[in-house]
Amino acid sequence: MAEDSVTTAPVAPVANPAGLGLVAFGLTTVLLSLINAGILPAGGEPVVIPLALAFGGLMQIFAGVFEVRLGNTFGMTAFLSYGAFWWWFALLLLFGHNHWIDLSAVGPTVGVALLLWGVLTLYLWISTFRLPKILFLIFLTLWVTFALLGLGAIQGDAGLTHAGGWLGLLCGCLALYGSFGIVTNATFGRPVVPLGETPLVR
Repeated sequence: MAEDSVTTAPVAPVANPAGLGLVAFGLTTVLLSLINAGILPAGGEPVVIPLALAFGGLMQIFAGVFEVRLGNTFGMTAFLSYGAFWWWFALLLLFGHNHWIDLSAVGPTVGVALLLWGVLTLYLWISTFRLPKILFLIFLTLWVTFALLGLGAIQGDAGLTHAGGWLGLLCGCLALYGSFGIVTNATFGRPVVPLGETPLVR
């Protein structure tokens, strides 16, 4: 076969699923954190349930699956894990409020669960030392948020819970900013919104 008869099909650019995953995480986190911080009433938690299932949970799971195609172990682990977190949180509220499970004697178990999510976040945060600074800040604020919320739940300390809410609000806003930067930079085809480095732009 002659060389000039061999044609190479153009490779289509791959979209960055982190933009979707971060906005799903950030928006849901902001809403819940407004409740934890005491800015919105505690009675507003049921509003978080469908958002956590349809957006915070499901869209992060989609993002995590797409990260598999890109060979991104960190993105896969983070988005699938936090997508599952939002499903766990929503189902816990849904089952508890409808008395499908008895939460009356759980004691500090929910607080311990939040601390374990903090442990997961802490080890993921270590990996962000090699990633864009926006991810470093998101995971730093997130593992401390989990620690505050977990300790607040264990000790029944509303002050710690409110502090976790305020820090979670910052974390959610950082995630929204990260998504904004990824989508904007990808759309413009060049770094427009600073993210600390450029690897998130593709």
